[in-house]
This record gives sequence, structure tokens and C-alpha cells, in this order.
Amino acid sequence: MKVLVTGAQGFVGQNLRVPLSRREGVEVLAYDVENTASDLEAFLAEADFIYHLAGVNRPQDPEEFKTGNTGLTTTIVDTLIRLGRTPKIVFTSSIQAEQDNPYGHSKKAAEDELLRYNALGGSVAIYRLRNVFGKWCRPNYNSVTATFCHNIAHDLPIEIRDPAYEVELVYIDDIVHDFLAELETTGDSPFRQVERFTRVSLGRLAELVQSFRACRETLVLPEFEDRFVTELYATYLSYLDGPNFAYDLNAKHDDRGWLAEFIKTPAAGQIFISRTKPGITRGNHFHATKTEKFLVVEGEGVVHFRDLRTGQRVDHPVNGNVPRVVDIPPGWTHSIENTGTGEMVTLFWASEIFDPNRPDTIWEQVGP
Repeated sequence: MKVLVTGAQGFVGQNLRVPLSRREGVEVLAYDVENTASDLEAFLAEADFIYHLAGVNRPQDPEEFKTGNTGLTTTIVDTLIRLGRTPKIVFTSSIQAEQDNPYGHSKKAAEDELLRYNALGGSVAIYRLRNVFGKWCRPNYNSVTATFCHNIAHDLPIEIRDPAYEVELVYIDDIVHDFLAELETTGDSPFRQVERFTRVSLGRLAELVQSFRACRETLVLPEFEDRFVTELYATYLSYLDGPNFAYDLNAKHDDRGWLAEFIKTPAAGQIFISRTKPGITRGNHFHATKTEKFLVVEGEGVVHFRDLRTGQRVDHPVNGNVPRVVDIPPGWTHSIENTGTGEMVTLFWASEIFDPNRPDTIWEQVGP
């Protein structure tokens, strides 16, 4: 199957082309501004399916709305009719097609051209998209989400005229999912809508993105149980430059080795990591409520326990060659000893973020 994608270098086009190009039996015909009118006609003569994503949304001259949105669509429709071909067309319109402005008028006129094609036997799927966000969207252009993510990731200022103003956002992967499904489905109505969207105020949007920037210092991850937050965080990370992917943790060094906090979450506690020298023991404390998990990933040692009530002793050998997790229940004082000849690296999880005002970490020797 040959699939034509107009606007192939644009935001939606790039995100769609990746999964399209990985489909067996699909050849992508990519059309964008660098192509010629003859290229377009050649593509239309052989395309079995068309994603018409090309358009103009922020021109210097409003007349470009007509040529870039309505005019190109008319050319596609007229060419297909002349060639006697009726491949299905999926079109990215906008919710502004219902509004009284030059952009909305041009999108509505483009829709009308596609409805003409539909009436002549063609098949169309017209998506009136909300504000789209996700990776590879151009910042400081027409996407507030892209601008916030890019500028905050690069320590640049953002401007919010009305923090209470709400925008409706739809995620790029939801659009791509629905667009790919159009390859195998038909619909009774030419109009479609990506059903899932999020309404959020500009103030809240900026607050979330700023919290993503701060989490390298606070180590507190976003609330990923909210799917929108997960998608927005992924979008934010996509605006980091390659050299800025990595960051250092604040490791606490002493004669035992070092220990560093790694990740904190209000709902799921925190993770930290340590490197311990041979013969050194860490811990000798217990918790009233907090629980932990220990996982040695390098070296070897023993996790020692003593029951505060009965004095019962338990030892659990651990080794970096065997991924074995040791649970630390409350009411048992415990320690971890490096019994090997090299350094021991341990990954720790605690059920709550450490609070120095209420540490729930009470010193108590396990014993010899």
C-alpha cells in the first residue's frame, strides 16, 4: 500500500510517519513545502491512501490561509477527480472551523472541498482537532505547551497573560492511534473527533512544567497516575538537548562510602543508592511504620535482623550476582554488612519520603 502524507515534515506528519514506515507492506510518499506541484500530482496518481496534514496556521499574510489550507485541498480533490481515483483521505481540520476568523474560514472551506469529494464517491475522515501537544512540536510558534516546555527546559522566560484561561489539549499519540486505525476502518459520518482531551488552565500547565524542571533538584517525580501528567512530562523531556539528558545526584560521602537519594514520590516513597566499602556495616536502626526493600546489585553482604520483642535473629546473605530483594518490616532493627572483598552497591526503596521532622528511623544496634 502506498500512503501519501502531505505536511510530512510537520508536527503531526513526523509523528505519524514513524509508525507508518514500520508497517509491513506500507510505502510512505512524503510531500511537503520542498516538493513541486508535479511531485504532488505524481503522488496522487499512485497513492492508495492519503493523510492530508499540510496547512497554514500562522502566516504573515492572512491570504496564505486560503492558498495553504483551502487551495491545496482543492488541488488535491480536483486532481483525484481528473485522474478518476478515489483513495480515502484523512484530513486534519480544526475546532476553529466553527469560528469566525480567517483560519477557521479556510479550514471550513477545505472541509467543504472534501465533502464535495465524498459526494462524488470518495471516502473522507475529517478530524476537527483541538490544541495538539507532544514531542517534536515547534515551540514559540502556535503551541503554548511546546513553548512552555521548550522555554522552561532551557531556563527561558514564559509569558502568561491570564493564568485562569483554559485550553483543551489532545495528545499526539492519541491522534496517531486514531489515524492509523483509519487504514482499516470506515465511518458513516465524514466527521471524526479524537475523543480524549484534557482541559487545563495556563497557570496549571505552567506550574506542572516548572515542577518537571525542578524535579532534578527535589527528586520528586510527577503524579504519573494522571495520564495527562505522564504525557506532559514525556513532552517536556523531548525538549531537552542531548547534552542535558544527564544530571548528577547529591551523594553524601563518608568513610563508609557514599549514599545518594535518587527518586521521590509522595504516593510511592523514595529510592536511594549506596556504595559501601568492605567490612563496613550500614543501618542499625528500626522503623515504627516505614518499610523498606534492599537489593544488592554489586558485591556481597548480609542483611542482619533482630526482633525488638523477642530478640529473634535472622540473617539474609545477599549477592550482586543474584537479584534477591530483602523486605524490611517495621519492629525489626536491621543493618547491612559488606562481607566481600570489594565495594558493595545497594539499591534501597522506602515506603515514604524521609522527613527530618518525623524521621521514623530509630537507632538500635542489631548486636554482635
